[in-house]
Amino acid sequence: MNRVTTLTLPDFHKTLLGFDRLVEDFQSFNNAGYPPYNVEKSGDDKYQITLALAGFVRDDIKINIQEGTLTVAGEKADSKDDGIEYLHRGIANRSFTRNWSLAEYVEVVEAKMENGMLYIALERIVPEEKKPKSIKIK
Repeated sequence: MNRVTTLTLPDFHKTLLGFDRLVEDFQSFNNAGYPPYNVEKSGDDKYQITLALAGFVRDDIKINIQEGTLTVAGEKADSKDDGIEYLHRGIANRSFTRNWSLAEYVEVVEAKMENGMLYIALERIVPEEKKPKSIKIK
């Protein structure tokens, strides 16, 4: 007897990255697969997105946040091959756009580019008035 079960992810995706609608958003990216990236959790409220951007320089990359959406876009300036004949061209040289929906109170705290890798540090910063309070019983 074969049994079909459904995996529900509401509790699972709430624990990852501080992103709302994480599963749905990851499935709807354009340029699926390019550029490759990692999403890492380094603490209860700290996350990092790492994108592999070989061939791109800082000036080619734009990072924006608008209405809770983090957008990373890269556009290479037109480059001439200077008569180079490629036998294999495996390093991508195309424009891209990646989007992530940020959960409430998640902010980009730093972005740096190092050795062809773009690192975007995120942190959930909940205001004091929104944090749970413990009431002492007298």
